[in-house]
Amino acid sequence: MEFDRFTIALLVRRSDAPKFDSNTEDRLQDAHLAHLAQLHDGGPLLAAGPVLSGLDGSIRGLCIFRGSPEELRAHAATDPWVQAGYLEYQFYPWVVPAGAVQFSHTRFPRSSSETA
Repeated sequence: MEFDRFTIALLVRRSDAPKFDSNTEDRLQDAHLAHLAQLHDGGPLLAAGPVLSGLDGSIRGLCIFRGSPEELRAHAATDPWVQAGYLEYQFYPWVVPAGAVQFSHTRFPRSSSETA
């Protein structure tokens, strides 16, 4: 049997995450969305979105990438929320039977104003 390989990334709020004022949060979120859109346009990011609830709210989002965790760490390091010390990416290799999951290229929002 053939398998497709992906990487799941959980975006997790750090336990030592700094607090930001709402203007800074808005700016960081817009930069984060633009970053994800660029990764999608460039190819490695297949799907992404917020996690709307969790046990303690620390899991903020989920991404599915093409590529290995090692290949994706550099992309994660340039995420504005990561650079601000608020989020960290946790990577998990994911293997599924070939063709079981398919992704379509779409347009990702580049700012919060596009999500409303």
